[in-house]
Amino acid sequence: MKKAILLLIFQLCSLVMFAQINTDRVLTVGRNALYFEDYVLSIQYFNQVIKSKPWLAEPYFYRAVAKINLDDYKGAEEDCTLCLERNPFLVQAYYARGIARQSQEKFDEAIEDYKKGLEFKAEDRQMLVNMAVANIQKKDYKAAEKTFEELMAAHPKYSMNYLTRGAMYTEEGDTAKALADYDKAIQMDPYYAPAYGNRAILLYQMNNLKDALADLNEAIRLNTRESGYYINRGLVRYQLKDLRGAMADYDQVVSIDSHNLIARFNRGLLRAQIGDNNRAIEDFDVVIQMEPDNYMAYYNRALLRYETGDYSGSVKDFDVVLQQYPNFIAGYMSRSEVKRKMHDEAGADRDYWTAYNLEQQKKNENNAGGNAVASNGNKNTGNKTADPAPDSKDENTREQSDKNIDKFNRLVVYDKEEERKTKYHSEIRGRVQDRNVRVDLEPMFVLTYYEKIDQVKNLVYYDKMIEAYNARMVLDRKLRITNEEAALTEDQIAVHFASIDNFSAKIAKNPNDVDAYFGRALDFTLVQDFSEALKDYTKVIEQDPDFAMAYFNRAVVRYKQLDYNLSQAASSQDDFSTMSMNLNMGKSSTTPRTPSTNDPSSISLKDNKRAYEHEMITRDYDMVIKLNPGFVYAYFNRGNLRCAQRDFRAAIQDYSEAIQRDPEFAEAYFNRGLARLSQGDANRGIADLSKAGELGIINAYSIIKRMTSN
Repeated sequence: MKKAILLLIFQLCSLVMFAQINTDRVLTVGRNALYFEDYVLSIQYFNQVIKSKPWLAEPYFYRAVAKINLDDYKGAEEDCTLCLERNPFLVQAYYARGIARQSQEKFDEAIEDYKKGLEFKAEDRQMLVNMAVANIQKKDYKAAEKTFEELMAAHPKYSMNYLTRGAMYTEEGDTAKALADYDKAIQMDPYYAPAYGNRAILLYQMNNLKDALADLNEAIRLNTRESGYYINRGLVRYQLKDLRGAMADYDQVVSIDSHNLIARFNRGLLRAQIGDNNRAIEDFDVVIQMEPDNYMAYYNRALLRYETGDYSGSVKDFDVVLQQYPNFIAGYMSRSEVKRKMHDEAGADRDYWTAYNLEQQKKNENNAGGNAVASNGNKNTGNKTADPAPDSKDENTREQSDKNIDKFNRLVVYDKEEERKTKYHSEIRGRVQDRNVRVDLEPMFVLTYYEKIDQVKNLVYYDKMIEAYNARMVLDRKLRITNEEAALTEDQIAVHFASIDNFSAKIAKNPNDVDAYFGRALDFTLVQDFSEALKDYTKVIEQDPDFAMAYFNRAVVRYKQLDYNLSQAASSQDDFSTMSMNLNMGKSSTTPRTPSTNDPSSISLKDNKRAYEHEMITRDYDMVIKLNPGFVYAYFNRGNLRCAQRDFRAAIQDYSEAIQRDPEFAEAYFNRGLARLSQGDANRGIADLSKAGELGIINAYSIIKRMTSN
């Protein structure tokens, strides 16, 4: 009995010690997942830490960050509150809670959070910007202007100050001040596309269509992938009577996003105007499929079906519209005409007399001074905004939420309220520092099971070594090579945790099972547990020194771990008050990565560690190339590593080796182009980018345009 009790005590002590060590590791792995934007997975890890040690503040904060990026603002607010109850000195928690509250339109509470954060971190740029935006959103323009004054005093070279204040003046209706601020923002940063986009909207509102068009041209030149610019330019071109140009813009939007309803609807209208009826019907088909209650699309399709001789289809569409709008006079008249074509004289007469009676009723009510019955069945009230004057450019447009069926043939524009929200969205998500135009390398390739689906960059990656390994069917899932990793869903997370247990059981039975170690390493990589993944990849290599894929993924994981560790260099250990205020915390962050101390010996130590890690990663890629000289992705990844080391000459050589073995390797052309531009070799750099664009990397074109501009 005593032995049993002692054994139980020993086991309990071991569990407590394990929980202590495991909690720290799980928090670290969760932060890895958060950094690499795998938010659902990171929450799973933070949940484990909170369950084990609910008194810690940090896991609540990190879970809040993940929830903000998943748009769970209520949950994020609650987590920040729990964090601050445990540690009221974490500046980021006030900032994060401010974002969460602001996103829920709790503007006063958000402002209080920003003020509290500014007590600890005075003149913080992002908190000041967010506080200004919160005041704009609550229509307190005086308070917002005061905050902008503080911003401009503290950060006079920050162009976003003027851009955001310009948006505020636009809301206030002060076009002169708004235009001056937009001009200043562009003068300070002439390569930021949204500045031109915002100024174009203001110029359009001022009826300065020529200059609005010029600004939209420049915005598109700087950012070819933003569909909103094409939609706005299409509208401007339409007002300038350039129907072909407008249609070309809507074509471009549809090529970027085939489900864009505004582009589809507007293109349908323009096609109908030039007599391209069948293709106009195709556009309205798509709109109705995606938005079954879009009665404007039904009505336009009904008219087009009539024109193309599809009378029964036309009547069906008119039926749908008139069921929703029983007082729509034009609808009855149109259906009457179609029924006559179908020789349904009785039905045609009924529709004709229904329209006639509604018209007479409307005239009588107008003559009597009563409220006119609108064709959509609702009575007009004194609060209703008057229709624009016939000579107004707004007579040709309607907002997306405007369901007045009489406006069925007007081009759709974004709702003013939605446009206003979009204008400030990125500020309240805490990504203001990412606004400068950045040029990023195509990321490294990795062996994994999942990849993001990119409808534009629709490239297929293949390698004989990977296919041969898949043919052995030693793993439950097909291995693939990609540089567009997909974040795991909750179900996938559960599958891979279970898979880790299964592989562990296999390894326990057979410690020499190389494939089991490799499979478990892949699972650990997917759940962002880099330390355990590295151990398993190393174990594979120890047992099979010729396992090229293990070297390759070990190099990738080592680089990921190094990247994450460098991202943490801006903060001292567990000193959250000095951490970067970038709540995105993702790999796209452009927050400067500075050491937490100015001690030269500390900096030298970190530089030596980085050099050592780079050398170890390079050795792994060298080994892959030695074992499989045709594996182009090893050359590509080594090229990226050398770009990180600023050794562009060696990087260009690696990309060239990859291209020599695969002349269709789009990413290698793209990255070689950027490396050549970094060396000042503009001609060959642009040629490489042109080839990359031709092969499917559309971003190459915006860089080419920027490089070739005056």
